[in-house]
Amino acid sequence: MHIAWLGKKSPFCGNVTYGREVTNTLLERGHQVSFLHFNQETESSEAALVGSDVAIPCLLKSQVYTIPTFRSEKVLTDALRQLRPDVVHASLTLSPLDFRLPEICEALGLPLVATFHPPFDREVRTFTSSTQHLTYQLYAPFLARYDRVIVFSQLQRDVLIRLGVPASRMAVIPNGVDVDKYSPGPSRLKANLQVDRLFVYQGRIAPEKNLGSLLKAWKQAEMGPNCRLLIVGDGPLRPSLEPFYGPEYGIQWLGFEPNEQRRIEILRGADVFVLPSLVEGLSLSLLEAMSCGVACVATDAGADGEVLADQAGVIIQRNQRITAQLQALLPQLRDHPAWTRSLGYHARQRVLERYTLSRNISLLEALYAEVQSSRSLVA
Repeated sequence: MHIAWLGKKSPFCGNVTYGREVTNTLLERGHQVSFLHFNQETESSEAALVGSDVAIPCLLKSQVYTIPTFRSEKVLTDALRQLRPDVVHASLTLSPLDFRLPEICEALGLPLVATFHPPFDREVRTFTSSTQHLTYQLYAPFLARYDRVIVFSQLQRDVLIRLGVPASRMAVIPNGVDVDKYSPGPSRLKANLQVDRLFVYQGRIAPEKNLGSLLKAWKQAEMGPNCRLLIVGDGPLRPSLEPFYGPEYGIQWLGFEPNEQRRIEILRGADVFVLPSLVEGLSLSLLEAMSCGVACVATDAGADGEVLADQAGVIIQRNQRITAQLQALLPQLRDHPAWTRSLGYHARQRVLERYTLSRNISLLEALYAEVQSSRSLVA
């Protein structure tokens, strides 16, 4: 099958990782994949075909949204007309083109699948979650026109159905992890850092990730000289946080780590992974940590609480003070290594049961075949 994948290859974020992992696995299974990605360097008004890559011009692309140029729609339409894929799969990048895709693909007679990534919350609790809810309200009428919309959990599906997306067009296919690559293994990280217990946060340093609550809790808990908190990632809040939470509190800022093997080594060396988000979809960083056998702590944001339920991790309630909960919890995780080892074992088992990349790609292949067959019957 020939899949035209529309997404982005940079900057690094969950959407980029999702696109890379899924398309690489589809290629390994013998499918043809054309990757249509946004590129600020494209000057031509014609699609820049280089092998299986198609560059779509844009003015700006960030970790959160993309702004296309006025030529983008023509470039995209011409590329799809030339490629004639069996299915178009858009890993939605919060771009105005997301709203035009159903009409473009309908005119070309191409089945259209979307993966809808934005974080969500069942209740509007904060300004951040209310902003995300507006995103869902804005997108719902357009998602109703896609042949299928992939979401990561039943909770997310329920939100969109309440907003008017037909249940028949929804498919729940969670994020998946390559469990052979992200697996428990040796790491010299703690030895190199000369610490006994290692806690890790990995992700964007942005308001919705709520890193400030973790940093305050760590400082107040006085975790001691034999514990270290590693902050892996970058984002707009880093300059306002890093000066106040440094080595004197056992906190080390590594910044963005582009090397995947190095990120895996960090997870393998960690005792505890903490994700204090206010809103989430289904965190791929969380699943990667679980797959490496790390004890995980996360809020009940998005589907993260669903992932950790039934002893696969520790769930923080957002309707209570997150900082206070973490302040009480962190010393317990420090002082009970047998508990964290047990949590890590159950985390790995949960991923093996429900969140393997192999399983989820099989579900995706079945969905492609279904929409292709349905479009053929209509034609």
